[in-house]
Amino acid sequence: MLHHTLINARLLNDNGLHQLTIEDNIIQAIAPMNAAPASVPDVESTDLAGDWVSLGGIDLQINGALGLAFPDLNADNRDKLHAIGQFLWQQSVDGFLPTIVTTSIENIQRSLTTLSHHTPHSTPHTLHSSLLTPHSSLLGVHLEGPCLNPAKRGAHPAEYLLPLTIDTIKRILGDYASVVKVMTLAPELDTTGTVIPYLRSLGITVSLGHSQATAAQAQQAFDQGATMVTHAFNAMPPLHHREPGLLGAAIVHPNIHCGLIADGQHVSPIMMEILLRASQYDRGIFLVSDALSPLGLPDGTYPWDTRQIEVKNGTARLLDGTLSGTTLPLLVGAQNLVKWGICEVEQAIALATIAPRRAIGLPTDYIGQPANLLRWHQSGSGELIWQRL
Repeated sequence: MLHHTLINARLLNDNGLHQLTIEDNIIQAIAPMNAAPASVPDVESTDLAGDWVSLGGIDLQINGALGLAFPDLNADNRDKLHAIGQFLWQQSVDGFLPTIVTTSIENIQRSLTTLSHHTPHSTPHTLHSSLLTPHSSLLGVHLEGPCLNPAKRGAHPAEYLLPLTIDTIKRILGDYASVVKVMTLAPELDTTGTVIPYLRSLGITVSLGHSQATAAQAQQAFDQGATMVTHAFNAMPPLHHREPGLLGAAIVHPNIHCGLIADGQHVSPIMMEILLRASQYDRGIFLVSDALSPLGLPDGTYPWDTRQIEVKNGTARLLDGTLSGTTLPLLVGAQNLVKWGICEVEQAIALATIAPRRAIGLPTDYIGQPANLLRWHQSGSGELIWQRL
């Protein structure tokens, strides 16, 4: 539609009800309902009756979907990226970072080559707004490894772990540094203190994870330019009253963004609440799915690199029981936080929509954005429900 208004909409971090003016699928103006001009009679309007409106979700850590793992991308299966983009759009995700976990440099290079044809180099902060074939935008790549601490490798294969040096980074990135948006690494592996500044000089966001870093080592990495932590609590030392470790240093830092998997398996709901209370619910924490390639497929046993994973009730484990990821969509995490009484509705929505945008520098204002909006409603039973507008 060319002209449209949404009335009686509740916006995040803004009291009262509002009217949004949309033209050519771009949000042009927002005004409080008590100050908004009367709607023009021939302009279509939708009354949201006090429901929340937000931008779509952004998933900064997703390993695959519809049976395709992103480390397995090649020229023969790259067309499936479009199907994955359409699927994620249907799951209300506006943009995502396909995540390549630890594998051989050959596989990483092959996947980066394939993804380079789908990544918006010229306008990296622009989200897809086509009305003809809506799909989630590929915003860049998240490399999760291979420079990780073997003691905290989790499901990452030990044979492909590499030392953290600038030479290693150059071999990994090859000619595709511009494609990579985020890289997860273990900072204690860098004895020179040069790798994080080098990655930042390339425009790559550095995230700390799969690490044994102490609080002092983490703080040093933050001072060098690291700004994120990968899946808080998982694959890192636990919080301890004498050695708070990587996560403790991140929680008290005002400018660090921590990803959180809110499936109830990776992190106890009690620990989630501790983390969110410490961050005052609006500073630094964002939701990720960490979804694996069976996302969108039924429970069962699936191939995963040279191994297999078993999916039960949305949780994926290696056959030896090692937790490896989920197959739950991103926004289910927001639903869970409300269901478990950890967050208010507004806070949960922000963790999946605003917070990940902020973590990688995407705009969070409504005005000027494509009107790829979500409508959120809390049912009589307390369940959080959303839909595309």
